[in-house]
Amino acid sequence: MDIREIQNLIKFVAKSGATEVKLEMDDFKITIKTTAEGTESTTTYVQQMPMQAAPQMAAPQIAAAPVVADAPAATPAADDNAKYITVKSPIIGTFYRKPAPDKPMFVEVGSTIGKGDVLCVIEAMKLFNEIESEVSGKIVKVLVDDSSPVEFDQPLFLVDPS
Repeated sequence: MDIREIQNLIKFVAKSGATEVKLEMDDFKITIKTTAEGTESTTTYVQQMPMQAAPQMAAPQIAAAPVVADAPAATPAADDNAKYITVKSPIIGTFYRKPAPDKPMFVEVGSTIGKGDVLCVIEAMKLFNEIESEVSGKIVKVLVDDSSPVEFDQPLFLVDPS
C-alpha cells in the first residue's frame, strides 16, 4: 500500500462518517480515527509490523501512541532555530543516516551541502528513498537518531543557509 492509497483511505473514512477504522495486513497495521462531525480532526496511525521468523516467537502487537502537542512552548532555543531552514521528511518510514551499515554517514553536523546532495535514506515499505537537499548551506543539527521511525513532515535536519 503506497502513500496515495493511504491518503485515499483517509478521505474515504472521513466522508463515510465512521469514527474509527482499523486495517491490518501482513506487514503493517493502519488505524484511522475521526472525531465528531462538528470538528475536522483526523488521526492516522501507520505501524509497520516486524517480520517474525517463527510463529512461536509471536509477540502481542501494541498500537502506536499518538504524539500530541497541546501548545507550542515559546523558548529561546526556538528563536535561535528560526534563522535555520528545517529539512522535513517527505514520507513515513525508517530514517537512516548511512547508505549501508559499513558505509560512512551521508552528512554530519558541520557538513556543507548543496542542492541535490543526499542527506539520508528513508525506508518505506521495503523501498529505500534517498532524501536530497533542496537548499545549500551547512548542517547545524541532526534532529533524528539513526534507524528511528519518522512521520510525514517530521523535522530531520537544521540547515544554516548562510
